[in-house]
Amino acid sequence: MSEAARRPVGDAETRAANRSWWDGEAEDYYAEHGGFLGDSSFVWGPEGWTEDELDLLEVRDGMTVLEIGAGAAQCSRWLARHRDVRVVASDLSMGMLRRGRAIDAGSPAAPLPLLQVDGTVLPFADGSLDRVFTAYGVIPFVADSGAVLAEAARVLRPGGRFVFSTSHPVRWAFLDDPGQRGLTAQTSYFDRTPYVESEAGVVTYAEHHRTIGDLVRQVHAAGLVLVDLVEPQWPERNETTWGGWSPLRGALLPGTAILVCDRPA
Repeated sequence: MSEAARRPVGDAETRAANRSWWDGEAEDYYAEHGGFLGDSSFVWGPEGWTEDELDLLEVRDGMTVLEIGAGAAQCSRWLARHRDVRVVASDLSMGMLRRGRAIDAGSPAAPLPLLQVDGTVLPFADGSLDRVFTAYGVIPFVADSGAVLAEAARVLRPGGRFVFSTSHPVRWAFLDDPGQRGLTAQTSYFDRTPYVESEAGVVTYAEHHRTIGDLVRQVHAAGLVLVDLVEPQWPERNETTWGGWSPLRGALLPGTAILVCDRPA
């Protein structure tokens, strides 16, 4: 029996469920959203704003860059082709990484280094990276996003930068509906109870909610400095509907939050 509910769920259940979910969803996700994301494009969220436009990471030639929650590694692939950098893409899901490898196999460019990595435990030395980032990966899909921020801070060199995008926390108060029904608040913004899907009592998907204040406090606790909090407006050029994101809602409510965080020099 399938069930979707707001209820507590722990770290181990969250990790196992989401790894399995994205393994099984990888090909369908690519078939549905691959055209929007591109095979070698760096898109920060459903609004469609790109790193080429925003330059939030400020990646420069010679840097070492890690992407966590990379999916099929589209963002890392763009960096590798447009900057003279060393870039590694990682994800918890082997299914998503296989999709990334399939994209590389169909391209004349050199394949990306791909790692199956838990974003809360990074296999890199302290102070070894210039940039770490994730576009809609990891942060909402772990029970302890503070651990992700702490790990990013640990592996960054002084002066390094961590940038992450995630569903804007205000969205949790509204139905995941791109139409008029999605414009009326239904639950409390302050209710941090995770959204959980289960099958016969086994958790198959979990997503965790933090308020803006929670995320800012986690940035501070990790020893990082919040440089910018970007709430991208929906551009007129984007007529795409993606889940609960749409031009209608995007004109009235923020759908994405992007936090730009530096490790002090």
